Amino acid sequence: MSERRYRLEEQVGHLLRRAHQRHTAIFQERIGDPQITATQYAALVKLLDEGELSQNHLGRLTAMDPATIQGVIRRLEERKLIEVRADGGDRRRRLVRLSPGGKALVRKLMANGPGISAATLEPLAADEARLLLALLKKIA
Repeated sequence: MSERRYRLEEQVGHLLRRAHQRHTAIFQERIGDPQITATQYAALVKLLDEGELSQNHLGRLTAMDPATIQGVIRRLEERKLIEVRADGGDRRRRLVRLSPGGKALVRKLMANGPGISAATLEPLAADEARLLLALLKKIA
């Protein structure tokens, strides 16, 4: 019986990381603001969708751990793209909402989102792209 050789290039984690690296490069090139990261963009879009949220809830909605969302909030607040305040009922809880400038920026950047997704999926046929998205949703 022959032993199957482990090949890094065939491992799901390696392939997902490489696909993520490619997508991140496309995102940074096309988003329209070189200072916005994909995680910051996700937070901005979700705040536009939902309105004011607690920092913790925003982290859960965008699949960010507490340390990551804390850094994202700090950087967005430094750029005055969001406003942060303590919750009157629980001073430990921080509430986050878009500033007027943040709303304007995210609306402008969202116009680039579909092109970024299309460029990421460009090597695939339309049916392959739909299948990949369905499979990613299933394992996410």
